Amino acid sequence: MKLYMKQKVFSWRERFFVKDEGGNDRYSIVGEIFSIGRKLHVNDNNGTQVANVHQKVISLMPRFFVEVDGREVCEIVKELKLFKQSYRIEGLDWHLDGNFIGREYSLHDKDGPIMTITKKMLSWGDSYELDISKPDDEVLCLCVVLAIECVLQEQEEAETNVIEVNSQRK
Repeated sequence: MKLYMKQKVFSWRERFFVKDEGGNDRYSIVGEIFSIGRKLHVNDNNGTQVANVHQKVISLMPRFFVEVDGREVCEIVKELKLFKQSYRIEGLDWHLDGNFIGREYSLHDKDGPIMTITKKMLSWGDSYELDISKPDDEVLCLCVVLAIECVLQEQEEAETNVIEVNSQRK
């Protein structure tokens, strides 16, 4: 099963949609504007909330909790590494590998691949393709990607702010 998220869709004031292979809306992602830390709600096509991704505010490294059907399932933690991005998934026996900045990574367990994510060019714009091997893991895989994208977007925003401040000083 494949899902697609449009590049640079993470606007915390609006909702965006995750599409299926046919270009149909599969999930809507709604961000909370007035919250402490980032919070995303994942809704199915009927508007029923199926999952939440929310940030732990006071933490040395970025940390996000994933709730599916009202229960906390896992925690995604960015690890401190000098030369590469690394994430740990606590609560599941899942592991992440790959190039996170380039949006080319995979998620796997002891039995093999669960999901691969790649940056793709589609007719409706640059997007990320989530190729999920087990349909039962679809929502949880989507939430893991959302948490990682939150961390990456925060990094990109921080880097942009540093560049803007440095250019203003000149």
